[in-house]
Amino acid sequence: MVAGGSKGGCCGGGCFAGVGGKFAPDVAPSIGGGIQAASGGVAVSNEKVGTMQEAMKLQRPAEGTFLPSPPQLRRTDSPGWASPAPYGSVAMGTDIDCDFDLVMEELDQAAGSLGCQMDLDAPGRATAKTLMTQRSKYEAEQILGSPGTLPMPMSADEREAVIRSILPTATFQMLSKIPPQLLTKASDDAQALRRKMAHGATIVFVSAGLPGKRFIFERAAALGLKVVILEHPDSWSSSLVKEGIVAKFLPVDMSQGSEAVFAQAMALIGELGKDGLTGTADGIATFVELSVPLVSRLAERLGLPGHRPAAVDSARNKHATRARLKEAGLPTPRNILLKSVADLEIGSREVGFPAVLKPASGAASLGVKKVENEQDMLETYNEIIEELSTLVVTSGALVKGTPNSGGVDASKIMDMSVLMEQYLDGCEVDIDVVMSGGEYQYAAVADNGPTMEPYFNETWAVCPSLLPKDTQRQLKELGIACVKALGFTSGVFHVECKMTSTGPQLIEVNARMGGGQVFECNLRAWGVDLVEETLFAALGIPSAPPVPKQPLSAVAYCYVNAPVSGRVDDLSQLEGLMKREGVVWAKPLVKPGTQVTGPEKGMPSWLCDLFVTRPTAREALDFLKSLEAENPVPVVV
Repeated sequence: MVAGGSKGGCCGGGCFAGVGGKFAPDVAPSIGGGIQAASGGVAVSNEKVGTMQEAMKLQRPAEGTFLPSPPQLRRTDSPGWASPAPYGSVAMGTDIDCDFDLVMEELDQAAGSLGCQMDLDAPGRATAKTLMTQRSKYEAEQILGSPGTLPMPMSADEREAVIRSILPTATFQMLSKIPPQLLTKASDDAQALRRKMAHGATIVFVSAGLPGKRFIFERAAALGLKVVILEHPDSWSSSLVKEGIVAKFLPVDMSQGSEAVFAQAMALIGELGKDGLTGTADGIATFVELSVPLVSRLAERLGLPGHRPAAVDSARNKHATRARLKEAGLPTPRNILLKSVADLEIGSREVGFPAVLKPASGAASLGVKKVENEQDMLETYNEIIEELSTLVVTSGALVKGTPNSGGVDASKIMDMSVLMEQYLDGCEVDIDVVMSGGEYQYAAVADNGPTMEPYFNETWAVCPSLLPKDTQRQLKELGIACVKALGFTSGVFHVECKMTSTGPQLIEVNARMGGGQVFECNLRAWGVDLVEETLFAALGIPSAPPVPKQPLSAVAYCYVNAPVSGRVDDLSQLEGLMKREGVVWAKPLVKPGTQVTGPEKGMPSWLCDLFVTRPTAREALDFLKSLEAENPVPVVV
């Protein structure tokens, strides 16, 4: 369903391809008024089907000739694991052969690639100092001043004009023939029908991200989707075409400004379907945070399902998020927007201490730091502003300026305001939410361990939650209410909340599937495939994942923080962990010879990624902590 409203029908009136006659329809109407089916299939006529059996016989019209070749995933059967949803020949959520050499190869692939650099799901977080890495203009705009030069959100009248000027996608044609009750059931047979509706669809991915997100494209291929990737030319994902996993890789110069990237993407999408390899675009998606604003605008301009840009912009701007929550009558911490040093005195008086300072726009906890008093606040504020003020845009890139570097002052493209808000005590949780039709269909709570202050570095997580059921319920209800308050009605969301001494509070809403271990966590614990649900939403297919009454397994995971500053020389202990029963993976995040930072010198470096499973959440967490205590990646001082 198109986020922010409904036009009726399965896709809320937004599941179309093309705009203003510039984009070719998927099919042409037949003489009899129906739609011609693909060879050997049942025609998609104007008549509705009445049963699940009839619906499963529908064939997608004019889907293109490309047939994806999903690889055999590196997984084997695991005793005690039983997914509630059928995955055909693809055994998801089972033991993974975590090949050590392949993990090290991924670290090499990510180095020096603009496409990978743009993915903020990389272990470690963006800080003012890490921005000294040369950044493209698109990155600079989306990290520091989102939505940058992207088009403004369309008005209701403009969206209506788009919808009236275009023809429905092949996916919408099929969905319109099926009674809603068949598509919206939370059952295995309904999930199979939803997969049937997705099979053969052409879906555009904007940004491939890190090599570790390869599994997303493998999952799309297993569903029979014809994937088109729009990404910078240096991306690792270009090789997926040769492997038969994706249909096309279309290079986009992501070093340009956002406006130019948007225009190039529109032009490339407009050419789809003309060579017969794929159909025209049925949907558009991304699993990379910096491309969420771009994708929302592409979907809106093309009349495809997707988030409303205004909702995305509010979610990515911390101050705007707090304002939307306050308007909806939801709890929100005391906060103030600091636009200059003169505002610090007001902030200390109205917000008080302890407090948290963070840029109003940005992602990946950019510059987030706890402050204890007025002097601490002044020093931290000046540190953030000083670092950001030295940045300039030159030759299309964001770089640290010097007296002779020239370029355009980066403050002209980014919001230099700093949000000061009340420090939230208590335990933190992640809530992974699936929305469809304006209501939540799934919401799972995972506990987070205490962060390493003052930089809020993550420690561990466990699912299912160990919190009391009533506490989980309160947190879940707040997370869902916040997603709705921002204007979202469909899709997958990663929501972060805290249960404080005064009740539940929101930290932030991410309008996409969470990165890192989030996919595997939800699949193993509850049998819910968040990649699949993201793709359904992008195609306008309803979501209603079948969820078991009890968790299928318990999982715990962490990024191990460097205990001290020094050098990593040996990874042999980590290789040994991979062979332990119950260890799903133990991935190195650094290579031998790497210099790492400990808490005594700043924000700690992450050394490795551990993921384990046990029958209960308490057992899983205890096992994880025991492995971390073994110091699997020694640091030489």
